[in-house]
Amino acid sequence: MSLRVRYPLPVPLYYSDNLYFINLFNLLIITTSDYMLTAKELKEQASIVELLAKLGYHPVPRHGRERMYISMLRDNDTTPSLSVNDDLGVWFDHGTRKGGNIIDFGLAYWKNLSFAEVVKNIQEVLVIQASEPRILRPRKSVRPPHYIIQEIKDIGTHPAITGYLQSRGILDEAKAYLSEVYYYVENKAGERKLFFAAGWPNDFNGWEVRNKYFKGCLGNKAISFIPGNEKSVAVFEGFLDFLSWKKEYPEHDNSVIVLNSITMLPEAVERAKKFSSIDLYFDRDSAGFGVTKAFCLSLPYATDRSSLYTGYKDYNDMVKAHMTFSKLAANYFSGTRVPFKR
Repeated sequence: MSLRVRYPLPVPLYYSDNLYFINLFNLLIITTSDYMLTAKELKEQASIVELLAKLGYHPVPRHGRERMYISMLRDNDTTPSLSVNDDLGVWFDHGTRKGGNIIDFGLAYWKNLSFAEVVKNIQEVLVIQASEPRILRPRKSVRPPHYIIQEIKDIGTHPAITGYLQSRGILDEAKAYLSEVYYYVENKAGERKLFFAAGWPNDFNGWEVRNKYFKGCLGNKAISFIPGNEKSVAVFEGFLDFLSWKKEYPEHDNSVIVLNSITMLPEAVERAKKFSSIDLYFDRDSAGFGVTKAFCLSLPYATDRSSLYTGYKDYNDMVKAHMTFSKLAANYFSGTRVPFKR
């Protein structure tokens, strides 16, 4: 299979065995024979159910619009816990409490591959390599569950949210940046389910929400920008990592960009261009290293700071580990008496 560029592209953002490009309009360009496919098209049109079938995974009898699978993302799953709604093009693993679109699945399934390599793999598995453009089925027009935000409160109001943020080691820092978001989701039948989570606004007036059991977005997905120093910016994948950094360096006044999802990389690069100093704090896994490399290829003066939490997946994992160690040490020495006499 030959890969070739069909027209001039911007500066390349990621290199692998072949040459791939991510432009600043959120398009990963890959050509297969004479047909060009973008990451955006995969997310909007390719079938997760078809991909799973090609990989050898089939659902149990379906429930409504969702199809349930024994999770192939975990070794210990014995009951169907991964749901797929192919009408909306989304999946959710109830065991890990993670989900997303077809590319998010690919990143979770092929853990050691980069973003570009995952997109290429999805194309190849789905056999999108005809000499003429393949007509991908349009996504059905399905009314997603309707959510209404009922109330926004200060952090510290609900004990479950407080407990969650305490468990992540960033409760005090969260009080300055996060809020408690209370909302309900209404289905087509008008039935309502009430939810609450810690949340922070993004640049498209959506809310990124998170609690012990759920991570998602209410409204449009976007980066979050926090203004600060006009010359330096710190860039994070998620808000918990930003708050972990703020816990350790409260005196730093950098402006801050939080991607909220690695698919927001092009928007983050565009915003970061305005700064002369850029520090990157992405995850220390295959996806995070790939994003770091892509960012640095686009803006070569950006600096990878992830060595600060070497040995951990991300900044917050390190903060949690240090918190656990401190508690164990405090408990151990609290009962220790020094045997001496004056």
